[in-house]
Amino acid sequence: MSRLRHADVEVGTELPERTFPVRRLDLVRYAGASGDFNPIHWNERFAKSVGLPDVIAHGMFTMAQAARLLTDWAGDPGCVVDYSVRFSAPVVVPDDDEGAQITVGGKVKAKNDDGTVNVLLTARSGGAKVLSQSKAVVRLAR
Repeated sequence: MSRLRHADVEVGTELPERTFPVRRLDLVRYAGASGDFNPIHWNERFAKSVGLPDVIAHGMFTMAQAARLLTDWAGDPGCVVDYSVRFSAPVVVPDDDEGAQITVGGKVKAKNDDGTVNVLLTARSGGAKVLSQSKAVVRLAR
């Protein structure tokens, strides 16, 4: 993996948009890894009984997919210095072979003297913005 250099990035640099698939199996795996077995993430009947349209992805799973865009772009799995989002809509995951998709993009908003950049992210699924106020500080290679 080649690390992106701070000198090679400017304010306005766009991160290549990526689309991540989300299937029910991914949610089961994430529940096992995170310990979050809330039935809204795997039980359609329960999810609908509490007013959701169907099973939804874990918010932290959605947030992690957006972070993958950052780490893949920078070429360093430890590059994220600070990261915050607001969850604006759920990622609804139907029980079929296709599931859902989360499409993530970003743009460098500031280039800092300490070797970091500030990035604003966008994340959409099913036509809805699923993360808002999504921003990160990313340390790049010198």
